[in-house]
Amino acid sequence: MNDVGVCAFLWTFCSQLVPCGSSQECFHPDYICVHHSRCSEHPICYPLSMTEQNICPSLINGKVINETTTMVPIDTTTMKLDTTTRGVKFNKWKQNAVTIVGTNEDKQNHLYSPHGIFLDKDQNLFFADAENHRIIQWKPNENQRKIVAGGNGKGKGIDQLNYPTDVIVDEENNSLIIADFGNNRITQWSLSQNQQEILIENMNYWSLTKDTYGYLYVSNWGNNEVRRWKIGEIKGKEGQLVAGGNGQGNQLNQFNGPTYIFVDKQQSIYISDSKNHRVMKWKKDAQEGIVVAGGNGQESQLNEPKGIIVDDFDRVYVVDEGNHRIMRWIEGEGEIIVGGNGKGTHSNQLNRPTGLTFDLHGNLHVVDWGNHRIQRFDLISEEKTV
Repeated sequence: MNDVGVCAFLWTFCSQLVPCGSSQECFHPDYICVHHSRCSEHPICYPLSMTEQNICPSLINGKVINETTTMVPIDTTTMKLDTTTRGVKFNKWKQNAVTIVGTNEDKQNHLYSPHGIFLDKDQNLFFADAENHRIIQWKPNENQRKIVAGGNGKGKGIDQLNYPTDVIVDEENNSLIIADFGNNRITQWSLSQNQQEILIENMNYWSLTKDTYGYLYVSNWGNNEVRRWKIGEIKGKEGQLVAGGNGQGNQLNQFNGPTYIFVDKQQSIYISDSKNHRVMKWKKDAQEGIVVAGGNGQESQLNEPKGIIVDDFDRVYVVDEGNHRIMRWIEGEGEIIVGGNGKGTHSNQLNRPTGLTFDLHGNLHVVDWGNHRIQRFDLISEEKTV
């Protein structure tokens, strides 16, 4: 290996990175094909925006002098990436957000109690506009929105929704899978045809996600459990119980109002156990969970947590709804990353946020439920000589 490399943020979530082509090329011009062993055994496309000079520091003898970033040497003949970190510092975000959807001036795009949010591989945002009973697609680069599900009034018709709380994109089938909470069902909506179908029904389904192995995970608020189904083999199946299911309670094998969920590469399940004010981690095939954020019944730590994401260093990012802030938890210790300035409408405040996601530039998007808007907190770097 020669002494050539790129400097890049190691903020990335592996689920957001796509494989390289058969000739180790990236079809998007702003990406580079590298081997990122933390994410995949095969080459993946990594955003060049994470390697720009205004983000990355100077190098001295191949070492990084900025703790926010890491030097990742690349063999230019094989394009393999060594992800060994040197002095990685936790990322920070601007404390004043930009409202990207739901501004007072933008009457056409008014939202009403938005909830779950999803970012697809093309960086399109999808979110549940709950009390407008619809799903919105937002294209940030074009500053345009489109109703892609619902929008036909509140109801239980096949082409209607009733207070949807979460949505994901099923790229294989070019469709949306929606937690239609008010109708006690999970529905699938085609993005290319006027076609809908009910996948699961008769339970209080709050949130859903999928893993890299093609499984759909759904949190059941009413039964205090999480079940999973193989995508494409859902209809008529009961699903496999993978967490909870032992009644309402605060024991390690119980939930009290499970909401949003996240599944990592090892198929460990993270659940926001809302009414127990904690986040639980259930390893694959475990009979009980462990507390990774909040707990002890202390609402000052977490107060009805909602949206959750876990990065590739096991740092837990969670929406602390009742405390109007977003937190990051590392080995049982929490810190506020945005919000926490009281309930309000200012750009540094939130009002009962619910969902969150990160884009490929590391910017944090937050569903500000009580303010009926989507906020973007931009990633910043903090230089520090070591």
